[in-house]
Amino acid sequence: MAASATLLTESALGWSIFTVVLVVILAFCWVYIRKYQSRQESEVISTITAICALAVALITSALLPVDIFLVSFMKYPNGTYKDWAAINETRKQIEDTVLYGYYNIASLHPSDKTCAISKYCILSLSTSISRSCEWMCSLILRYQSNALYSIVLFCVFFWIPFVYFYYEEKDEDNVSKCSQVKNALKYTIGFVIVCAALLLIGTFVPLPPPSRQNSTQWEKVQYLFKELGSRDGVAALSFSISSLTLIGMLAVITYTAYGMSALPLTLIKGVRSVRYERLENTEDTEQVEQRIGKLKAKCGDGRPLSMRDRRTLQDLETRLQTLRRQARHLEVAERDCCTKVGGALRPLKILLGVFFFLVALLFVAALFISNLDKALHSAGINTGFVIFGTNLTNPLNELLLALQPVFPLDYVLITVITVYFVFTSMAGIRNMGIWFFWMRLYKIRPERTRPQALLFLCMILLLIVLHTSYMIYSLAPQYVMYGSQKYQLQTPQTTAVTTKICDADAPEDQCTITRTYLFLHKFWFFSTVYYFGNWAFLAVFTIGLMVSCCKGKKSVIEGEVAADDSDFSDDEYVH
Repeated sequence: MAASATLLTESALGWSIFTVVLVVILAFCWVYIRKYQSRQESEVISTITAICALAVALITSALLPVDIFLVSFMKYPNGTYKDWAAINETRKQIEDTVLYGYYNIASLHPSDKTCAISKYCILSLSTSISRSCEWMCSLILRYQSNALYSIVLFCVFFWIPFVYFYYEEKDEDNVSKCSQVKNALKYTIGFVIVCAALLLIGTFVPLPPPSRQNSTQWEKVQYLFKELGSRDGVAALSFSISSLTLIGMLAVITYTAYGMSALPLTLIKGVRSVRYERLENTEDTEQVEQRIGKLKAKCGDGRPLSMRDRRTLQDLETRLQTLRRQARHLEVAERDCCTKVGGALRPLKILLGVFFFLVALLFVAALFISNLDKALHSAGINTGFVIFGTNLTNPLNELLLALQPVFPLDYVLITVITVYFVFTSMAGIRNMGIWFFWMRLYKIRPERTRPQALLFLCMILLLIVLHTSYMIYSLAPQYVMYGSQKYQLQTPQTTAVTTKICDADAPEDQCTITRTYLFLHKFWFFSTVYYFGNWAFLAVFTIGLMVSCCKGKKSVIEGEVAADDSDFSDDEYVH
């Protein structure tokens, strides 16, 4: 009973921290989306969809520290297993609870005595309660409960596209609700077909060949159905999620790499003075009005203006309209208490910017060392650059290994890393906008972002956070694979026993690999693409850092006014 109580206490501690983080994530997502959504064009369904999509992505990343915590707490610091984890079957059951949380608990059977939930209860609680757990397990299995990664696929391939196309159809005149739903479903079917294709490909790609090379065609068909029937859907779902992670990698290279360099320097440099900008705006307005007056004076006697003068006059009038909108925004900014508080907190912003810059340098150094280690010591491109052990000292990996025994410090650090990626990604998206190749689709601005742009924003952030799990592995490979596990190794020809940190050379029964690593690295070709994507990330970060250093201070109303803005959007902000 002592071992059972220890198992219950330690596992409950990990999941209780996860619950607290879950509440914080939901609150953060609500504030984040409400901050950027348009006041006049906000829609309930799009707001709820955006909040839920972003929360699912962050919660999925929050499971990674729980997985690492479980494998690490199975062993003592001296490398021996704890009493409750001494049996290999028990270790597998506890780890499988994380795996089922990631994809699908429906692959188990209620009658199977290895059911994770019922076994957990049997190990920890009384007989009556364990029967309740057996019933709960059966109930969950009966309704085929899908978990986080299944929800991610549902959001990416059905719910977000459906809501997006629904509001795109709403912009059309004289369109009924029924027509909106039908047209949105028609466009969403394309995404569903892509999802089905990815799941089908993932089912067949890792299929091993028959052991007998001289098998008949009928035996090969029987072998095919036997293999497919024995699978639990992990490979198919892993292939689909890995495909989405590739898109997330492109978003990380585009937005996060630039935002990671732009955000710290923006905080350090600060913004221009509101009074100076208002004075400059007044001077520019007077100059433009004078030039407009001179051009209009040319046609005072009835003579028409030349084509060149007409184009110049049109450009000047557009410029004057933009300057007047800027003047209204500057006037609001000067009266805004947030501007005054921001000025008072200037020293804190500088310190925060320096901290973010140092964190960015730490990430870049860790990523460069990890990639260099793979380039020098990995098994090659055909294995996804898998590396056996850590050959170069990785600072972030060493920091996480040092913090992991003092739970939840590593959990806090991983959460900070995830939130840091989100903030830097948002900084990159806000500075660049949402683009499709060379076309800008939407701008992201506080309190003025359309519902469709919010859905795009959350889709991009969801994909970015999906890629964060692999990025954390790239930053700290040994920590993500084994946590702080150690194992005992007996020296040959002696009775001395040494304790070593778990790595790829450790005996299989002495070190437990996290299910997150196994799930995200089932296909070597994805790992190969991620490896080259990390080099591209480093290159874009370097370019973004140089560009950010050359730029001057930003305007206090940066991004709020543009030439293509309408008076309606301006009135929305002012009022």
